[in-house]
Amino acid sequence: MDVFPDFGGVGGAGQLRAIVGALLMFVLIVAVLMLIVSAIVWAIASAHGNYQAAGKARAGLWVSVGAAALAGAGVAWVNFLLDVGTRL
Repeated sequence: MDVFPDFGGVGGAGQLRAIVGALLMFVLIVAVLMLIVSAIVWAIASAHGNYQAAGKARAGLWVSVGAAALAGAGVAWVNFLLDVGTRL
């Protein structure tokens, strides 16, 4: 019996890759800008003795590092899944 799935029946993998890549690039840009702003606020707040603002800026810095790491890993993960999907 020669029954195989038609992988050409569902198109748009290239468009999906472009859309996801663009969205994740936007997330990376926002995360890096947030990292820069949080680092500046942390430095200024620490220099002026405002430890509550410094703590919140430090938390914002760690959140932005985490978001950048997840977005970077997300690009690799989506590319891996799309490549696996074409080889099934």
